[in-house]
Amino acid sequence: MKKIACLHAHHSNISYIEKALPFANCMHFVDPGLVHRVTTDPKFAAESAAAKVEKQLKWMEECSADAILLTCTNYIALLPEAFTSDIPIIKIDEPYFHRICEIEEPQLIVFTNPETVEGTMKRLDEFALYQNVKIKVRPVVIEGAFELVMTGNLKKYKQKVKHVLHELIKEHNTVVSVAQLSMVEAAEEVSDRIITPLQPLAEEVRKTIIRS
Repeated sequence: MKKIACLHAHHSNISYIEKALPFANCMHFVDPGLVHRVTTDPKFAAESAAAKVEKQLKWMEECSADAILLTCTNYIALLPEAFTSDIPIIKIDEPYFHRICEIEEPQLIVFTNPETVEGTMKRLDEFALYQNVKIKVRPVVIEGAFELVMTGNLKKYKQKVKHVLHELIKEHNTVVSVAQLSMVEAAEEVSDRIITPLQPLAEEVRKTIIRS
């Protein structure tokens, strides 16, 4: 069984990945500290954050993994484009972006962490440009939700996300997706029509580890 080293910003993401990738042996690395510092310390430079991500990935490379999976959009945004690895790095948002780029009608992408919006939307625009497609996407942030995750209040977090998703579906006749793993369970309970990052991930991981 192939080994996947997974880097998360919060331990709650582990169960989602284990469920989505039963065909792989997942090793989990959790570092909420970097996201916390990036979002709360204005003196913490982007270069320092990027160096921290690079150091973490180098450590993960040495753990005999066949591939690395980044589940945090903050880590993905911070990773320098010039970074190279001896093993494949799977960024959870790329198969998700591919799914979004297949849709021609207007879409809403829902976030709970406001700090990930700019980086994720920038990467999505670049991905769409590379695919030579035009997308009509608007980000929506659920205010006050991410703090509930970081303080461990997952029940209230899920309730808040479900409430907002219900309202968005009711008020907007458009495609809705969630940008973060922590939102997947709530999204699945609201509607099977909501797109999540997990849906296209398994196929991408299978293809990657077969090639490796």
